[in-house]
Amino acid sequence: MKNITVICLVVLGLFQSSCNENFLDQTDPTKVGVDLFYENEAQVKQALNGVYGSIQTITNQAYLFGEFQTDNTTVDLNPSDRGGAGGWEAFEFSTINSGNGEINTVWNNYYSSLYNLNLTLEKMVDATIDDAPRKEIQGQLKFLRAYLYFNLVQYFGDVVLVTSTLETPDPAFDLVRSPQADVWALIEADLKEAVSLLPAAYTNAGDKGRVTKGAALGLLGKVYLTNKRYPEAVTTLKEVTTLGYSLNANYADNFDPSPAKKNGVESLFEIQYQGDNDLGEQSNFEYVFAPRVSKGAVTGYAAGSNGGRNAPTNDMIEAYEKGDLRKDISLRTGFTLDGVYYPVTYVNKYNYPHTIVNRTNTNWPVLRYADVLLMLAESINEVSGPTAEALGYLNQIRKRAGLTDLTGLDKVTFRTAVLKERRIELAFENHRWFDLKRTMTPAQWATFMNAHGAREKAKPTIARGNVPFNSTDYVFSEFEYYLPLPAPQILINAKLVQNPGY
Repeated sequence: MKNITVICLVVLGLFQSSCNENFLDQTDPTKVGVDLFYENEAQVKQALNGVYGSIQTITNQAYLFGEFQTDNTTVDLNPSDRGGAGGWEAFEFSTINSGNGEINTVWNNYYSSLYNLNLTLEKMVDATIDDAPRKEIQGQLKFLRAYLYFNLVQYFGDVVLVTSTLETPDPAFDLVRSPQADVWALIEADLKEAVSLLPAAYTNAGDKGRVTKGAALGLLGKVYLTNKRYPEAVTTLKEVTTLGYSLNANYADNFDPSPAKKNGVESLFEIQYQGDNDLGEQSNFEYVFAPRVSKGAVTGYAAGSNGGRNAPTNDMIEAYEKGDLRKDISLRTGFTLDGVYYPVTYVNKYNYPHTIVNRTNTNWPVLRYADVLLMLAESINEVSGPTAEALGYLNQIRKRAGLTDLTGLDKVTFRTAVLKERRIELAFENHRWFDLKRTMTPAQWATFMNAHGAREKAKPTIARGNVPFNSTDYVFSEFEYYLPLPAPQILINAKLVQNPGY
């Protein structure tokens, strides 16, 4: 998915500039200038692949937002190295500020991806492409833009809304944040267009894993659910059920990277990775999440660098019902090294054999059919209460997990049950923070997370050595419902007003 085009990115990556102009009047003869690219279908598809590739980079960091800053996961803290305290650890302990490097990175990565995406949409207008592949490429790009903004608007609230590139840098300094309503309107419009343009499946086996109509409908249904537009969510998500998706009989098959199981019958959309080679397309979540001192006990390679991040909390572990088949697939509560057992939790969902250290094949699931069924159950309950249909969707998920059907629920208890089921079914797939936020007010969310923090302080999931908690650890305030805009962006453009509280 390497983007072979050469693009100069300046000030948020929002404007287009000639890469050779006024820079020593030199060009690199080994590279293709942006004005000479995007001429035909092959080149436009290469640019599209570059956009997919940039979303790999974004996904590598996404656990910090979707899981790490929730009650799902914590950190296997290194007492002798506190280098991460001001960066990635801040997401666990709720000590994020606008100078956080991870915040700046995610902002830059998203807007760089959006620049390349918008540029491709603009340039392909004049490219020589047949009608069918043109529609497919446009549909994929519109979905991906909607997906990027779906995340951004929930991370930051009001964000800079860009749907085209700029010819010069000057206008970029005048950009302001658009209201959330405008961002959601763009997301909805892009997804509706994607639905009309995308096929239900691709005829070329090499295109497996690309965005389809089902993915666009699934994300559109999630947009409606997030915005409490429940009747529209029901109608849209029911369309997904007509497109041939089904639950894998084995829950683990959703994460198995073998060719026969990647992008399987339950997959609407997943971020593609390819390991066991030196092409640079690998994932390494297995190593990022492995306990720090586990050496090769978890990954199989003692030479690998284990991060100890995203470790399941006591609270998460206790949420599983007895006999739930998903538990051992999703997490482990310890490991054995040199005959010694260490009670250090870790995510097991992405752990599969691979042939090169730090180069795994595991994809990251973004939308699964199980997610669709749970969203349908939730939406129907909000419209009509816990009907037999809503219970049926919920109990499909429980049946696969080896659990008994739920019965006798009222609207409130059903709402609680489906949110719990989402937590377990979609554990460590970056849904938890969004689910908490869309079902709670900022005040409710802060109260909920402070209670979690109190439990974690009283009984840490993983021993912290001699490192005490700071007075600011696990202290959540309502304003932290949204992340801060990165300080460097405020310095670049003084018209970008910071979120309150930071």
